Amino acid sequence: MTVPFLLHLYPWTKALHLIALIAWMAGMLYLPRLFVYHCEVAEGSQASELFKVMERRLYKLIMTPAMLATFLFGILLALTPGLVDWHAGWFYVKLAAVLGLGGVHGAMNKWRKGFLADNNRRPQRFFRIANEVPTALMLVAVVMVVVQPF
Repeated sequence: MTVPFLLHLYPWTKALHLIALIAWMAGMLYLPRLFVYHCEVAEGSQASELFKVMERRLYKLIMTPAMLATFLFGILLALTPGLVDWHAGWFYVKLAAVLGLGGVHGAMNKWRKGFLADNNRRPQRFFRIANEVPTALMLVAVVMVVVQPF
C-alpha cells in the first residue's frame, strides 16, 4: 500500500528521517559511553547521581523522541510510491536491523534503570562491547538502503 500524496513530501520526509536518525544514533553511541564512565564511580556518590541525570536526560529527551521520529518518517518513506520494491530482500534486512536497534534502545533503558537503582552488576567491558552493536546495525541498515544489494 502506498499513499500518492507522500510523493510530494518526499524530500522533506527523507530529510526529517535522516535528522531524526542522526540524533538517535548520537544517543545510542553516547549512552553506553556514559555507562562505561558510570561504572568507574562509587554507587551513591555525587558523580553517580550526576551520571544518572545525564543518562535519564539523554534517554528520555533525545534518544526516545528521535527514535519515534525515525520510525514515523521511515514508515512514511515506506508508504511513498516507488521507494520500496516489496519483493526485494534489502528492505527486510534493513527492517530487521532497525528492529534490532529498537531492541538495543530498550536494553539501554533496562541498563539505565539498573544504574538508577544502584544495581548495576555489569563491568565496563560489557558496555564497551555493547557500544559497538548500534554501529554494526546502523551499517547494515545504511548499506541496505543505499546499495540495495538484493
